Amino acid sequence: MFRLDAKKTVQDHITSGEILPEPIMLSAEAQRIADRPPAQTYSPTVISGFAQLIEAGLLFTLGLGIYWSYMGTEYGRFYIPAMLGAVILANVFFHLAGIHRIQSYRTTFEQIARALAAWTLVFFAMLTSAFLLKVSDQISRFWLVSWYASGAIMLILFRLSLRSLVKSWTSDGRLKRRTVIVGGGPDAEDLIRAIQSGADNDIDLIGLFDDRLDDRSPDSVAGCPKLGKVPELIEFARRTKVDLVIVSMPLSAEKRVLAMLKRLWVLPVDIRLSAHMSQLRFTRSAYSYIGQIAMFDMVDRPISDWNLVFKWLFDRSVSLVALILLSPLMLATAIAIKLDSKGPVLFKQKRHGFNNELIEIYKFRSMYADMSDAKASKLVTKDDPRVTRVGRFIRKTSIDELPQLFNVLKGEISIVGPRPHALEAKAANTLYHEAVDGYFARHRVRPGITGWAQIHGWRGETDTLDKIMQRVNHDLYYIENWSPLMDFYILLVTPFSLFSRNENAY
Repeated sequence: MFRLDAKKTVQDHITSGEILPEPIMLSAEAQRIADRPPAQTYSPTVISGFAQLIEAGLLFTLGLGIYWSYMGTEYGRFYIPAMLGAVILANVFFHLAGIHRIQSYRTTFEQIARALAAWTLVFFAMLTSAFLLKVSDQISRFWLVSWYASGAIMLILFRLSLRSLVKSWTSDGRLKRRTVIVGGGPDAEDLIRAIQSGADNDIDLIGLFDDRLDDRSPDSVAGCPKLGKVPELIEFARRTKVDLVIVSMPLSAEKRVLAMLKRLWVLPVDIRLSAHMSQLRFTRSAYSYIGQIAMFDMVDRPISDWNLVFKWLFDRSVSLVALILLSPLMLATAIAIKLDSKGPVLFKQKRHGFNNELIEIYKFRSMYADMSDAKASKLVTKDDPRVTRVGRFIRKTSIDELPQLFNVLKGEISIVGPRPHALEAKAANTLYHEAVDGYFARHRVRPGITGWAQIHGWRGETDTLDKIMQRVNHDLYYIENWSPLMDFYILLVTPFSLFSRNENAY
C-alpha cells in the first residue's frame, strides 16, 4: 500500500486512513431515514449575502428615486457618489450591529432597532462629513430628510419580510444542517441536550453512530436513535445528505479521535470535535460554535456557500460557450467516427462522481463497437488494437472528452475537478482504491473534464502504481487548495498541456 504525502495538518494524520469498504447493510432505522428525501436546503451565508445586496439596492434606489423626482439631474455628480458612500457605510454599520446573520433575521424588535440605529448613524456621518467638507449648502434638506424617513420605513418592512421568510424556511427545514453524532454514553447525551436546547433551530439531529455494543451505547440517547456503527455512517452518508458530523469524544482520546477521522474524512461534510467535555479553555477565536456549544473545526467541506455559487456559474457559462464554439468540431468528429467504423457516435460509461454516486459519462466513441470496454477492466495502451484510427487522434487530443460538456450542464460533473475514473480501472493490475490510501477523498468534490493532475501530465495510461498515486496526490492538492483563480488557471493551461504533456494519452 502507498501513503500520500500531505501537509502537517489534520490531513497529515488522516490521509493514511483505511480503504473505504464495500457498501454494507444499514440498520432498519438508518435505511428508513436514508429512503426519506431530505428537504432542499439553503446556505445561510448565501442568504445573508443576497439579503445585503437587496437591502443595499433598495436603499440606493429609494435615494435615487427621491433625488430624480425632486431635483431632476442637477448636482448629479455630487449626489450619486454621496448615496453610494452612504449605502456602503450603512452595510458596514449593519455588520457591526450583527444584523446580517440568520440568527438575527429570526428576531423582530432586536434587528429592527439595530437597523434603525445604524441607519441613523449613517445620516449623522453624512451631516458631519458635509459640515467638515463645507458642502452642506449643496445638500437638499428635503432630499436628506425624505431619504432618511423613507429608508427607515423600508428597512422595517424589509426586515419584517425577511424574518417571515427565514421563519418559514426554518420550519420547512431548509436552513437546518442534517447532523449526526459519533460517540455515545453520558457525554453524547449532554451534547445532544445542549444542541436541542440552544442550537438556534439550525440543527436537524438525525441520529447517532457508535462502535460500542455494550451498555454504554443504548439504542437511543436523549431521544436520538442509534443508527449503527461508524463504518455504517460512511455508507449512510453516501445514500442520504449529511451536512455535519460532530465527534463526541474527549481530547485526551487522541488515538480514537484520529482513528475516527481516518474513516470519515473521505466524506464531503463538515467534521467538528465537540469541546464540551474538555477541561482546557482556549480563547473564543479557537472555537467555532453551534449555538453556544464550542467546537473544534477538524475538516471542512472543500467547496461550499458562495464558492459553490461561483462553481455553478463557472461551469454553466463555460460549458455553454464551449458548446457553441466547438459545435463545428464536434459535428466533424461525429461524422468522422461514423465514416471510420460501425457503431454509435457516443460511448456511455458508468463512473464514480461526487460522494461516490454513480453517473453516466458521455464520450465520443474511440474504440470499435464490438471491442468497447464499458467497465474499463483493461486500460488502453499504446497501439491498442481496440482503438480506431479516428479514436487514436481524438484520444490523443482529448476531443473524445467534449461530449462531457453535456454532463456539466446536467450538474453531474464540473469543468475543472478530479477526473472521474471508470469503476474497474486499474494500475499495475490493482484497482485504484486498493492501490492508493485516501483514494475516495477525490470524490469530496464533483469530478471535472480537466484538472490539476491533467495539466501536470498525469493523464492517460496508468500502468504503474506511481502514476495513479501521483494523479491522486494532485487531485487532493486541488481539493485542499481550491480557489476560483485556480479553476481559471487550469482552464487556460489545459489546451497547451494537451500538446506538451500528452505522452501518456493513447
